[in-house]
Amino acid sequence: MEAVNVSGLKNNPSEALRLAHRDVVVVMNRDKPDALMVGIEATGVLGEKGVRPALATALFRDGHLSLVRASRLAEMSVSQFVSHISRLGIPVVKLDRVEASQDMDTLDQWLASF
Repeated sequence: MEAVNVSGLKNNPSEALRLAHRDVVVVMNRDKPDALMVGIEATGVLGEKGVRPALATALFRDGHLSLVRASRLAEMSVSQFVSHISRLGIPVVKLDRVEASQDMDTLDQWLASF
């Protein structure tokens, strides 16, 4: 087990990640353990059935990954990933009323050009 303090994590996150690839890293805040870092590849958990799609779905849903990056993580084509998240009721495109209206205006202008 390795340990890093919060200031070391802030100053050199790459080192903490390198350590986490080899072993569990305890992040210390002052003299108290505050968090654990575990290298996800080292655990082998990504190789378990359904883990990649579930992780990609959650990260996309919460806005942490783009559609393309999430589909890569899930090891699916973009169209497969779109179908997957649509079945789960997760919107592929998130627009508010103003953005949707602007997109419709743009579409109307484009269609009028033919």
